[in-house]
Amino acid sequence: MMKTPERQTSRAAGWSRRTGAFSAVLLLTVLVGHRYQLVETPAFLWVLGIVALLAAFALLFAGFAFSRLWNFGDRGGRDLTVGTLLALLVLVPFGIAAYWAATSPPLRDISTDFDDPPVLDTSTRTGDMNALSPPTPGERRLQTETYPLVTGRSYNLPFDRVLEAVETVLDHRDWQLAAPFPRAVGQSEVTINALARSFILSLPADVAIRVTDDGDAVIVDMRSASRYGRYDLGDNAARIVDFLAELDKEVAGQVGTAPASESL
Repeated sequence: MMKTPERQTSRAAGWSRRTGAFSAVLLLTVLVGHRYQLVETPAFLWVLGIVALLAAFALLFAGFAFSRLWNFGDRGGRDLTVGTLLALLVLVPFGIAAYWAATSPPLRDISTDFDDPPVLDTSTRTGDMNALSPPTPGERRLQTETYPLVTGRSYNLPFDRVLEAVETVLDHRDWQLAAPFPRAVGQSEVTINALARSFILSLPADVAIRVTDDGDAVIVDMRSASRYGRYDLGDNAARIVDFLAELDKEVAGQVGTAPASESL
C-alpha cells in the first residue's frame, strides 16, 4: 500500500505573517512616536521606507507560500492570508501617498506673494532640510493654475483689529510660535512665524503670516514651506487657504460684515 506523504507546514507562510505583523506594529509605533515628537523627522522617513520594504517582503513570502500550498499541498493557508492582509493594510497609505504625489504639483513652498514673500524664520532650520529659494517662473505658473484660492487678503479695517483677528485664528491651531505674538502699538508691519505640522504624518512646515498697513488697507499675506520632502502633496496650499478662510470669517464676525477681499 502506497503511503501518502505527510503535508509540510510552509515556513514562508509563517514568515509572511510575522513580517506583516512586524511592519504593522512598526508603522503604528513610528507614527505615534513622530506625532508626539519622540522620533525626529529624518529618522521617521527612513523608518517609513523600512516599513514599506517589510510589507513588500511579507507579500513575497505569501506568494511563495501560496505556490507551495497550490503545488505541494503545504499547510499555512491561515498564516499567508493574515500576512497578506496585514501587508496590504500597511501598504494602502503608501499607495495613497504615491497617488497624491503623482497628481499633485511638485511644489513645497507656497506663498500668496511671489514678488515679496513673507520671510520665514530660519533659526531652527538645519542643512538636511529643504533649501529656501525664490520661486521660478514655472513654479509661479504651476501654483497659480493649481491653487487659485491661494491669494492674500485686503481689509479696510484698523491695523490692530486685523492683527487681533489673526491672533484669534492662530489660537485655534496647534502651531508653535517662533516668538511671542507681536503687539500692534507703533507698528505698521509685523510678521508672525510658526511651526505647523501636517494632519496625518505630522510633517513640519514653516509658516509666516505678514500683516501690513499700506495706508489704504491692511494686507495679509501668508507663506508655508515644508521642511522635508520633494513634494508637499498639497499640504501647504490647504493650510493657507484654510487659515485665510477662517480669518475672513473672524474679521466679518468682529465687524458684523464681510470686509475681506482678495488682494491681487
